Amino acid sequence: MNWVSGVVLYIVLWWLALFMVLPIGTRPVERPDATSGWRGTPERPLLLRKALGTTALAGVLWVLFYLLITSEWMSFRSGPFALPPPS
Repeated sequence: MNWVSGVVLYIVLWWLALFMVLPIGTRPVERPDATSGWRGTPERPLLLRKALGTTALAGVLWVLFYLLITSEWMSFRSGPFALPPPS
């Protein structure tokens, strides 16, 4: 994997991790809007903490994916997942 593929993979994993981390620990506001009943955004979203957690989670996932991609365990060049030779 070259460095461009590694950066793209990290960015994709970061966004996926962000959407996994965002709902953790959120609570709606205590009093909904009197007319519509809408509760709006969470009281304390803790976005900096979630961004740091997302970065750490994406880093761990990136290392796991890097090890999987560079290993011969699941290869498209040889083994059961190999592509057929060109005819």
